[in-house]
Amino acid sequence: MRFLSKIIFHFLINAVALIAASYFVPGFYITRDPENLLILTAIFTIISIFLKPILNLIFSPFIFLTLGLFSLVINAIILKLLDIWSSNITISSIQALIYSTIIITAVNLLLNFIAKSSFKE
Repeated sequence: MRFLSKIIFHFLINAVALIAASYFVPGFYITRDPENLLILTAIFTIISIFLKPILNLIFSPFIFLTLGLFSLVINAIILKLLDIWSSNITISSIQALIYSTIIITAVNLLLNFIAKSSFKE
């Protein structure tokens, strides 16, 4: 039950982060249709849950050497894969990819921090 609630929580955070990035970054477009947004968020959450730990393990020396900044590169790779695999998102330039990665990472960090400080066990 706890694992399922974490997946739902990450799903909601990813939805907010994708909407925020599409609102603030020119060149980063997602479909506003609720059904397609749910599908896009589901794909993004699945990639983040299953592929991101593998990429973090593979690139852990780079993450260590850059004091964690290489995590942004991993997040950009995940966003680019999402762009390739889903027709509901369009990233038109490298600049849009970089800015959207920063915004999505910041929203994820902020909402995770707020949730962990609010719901301490």
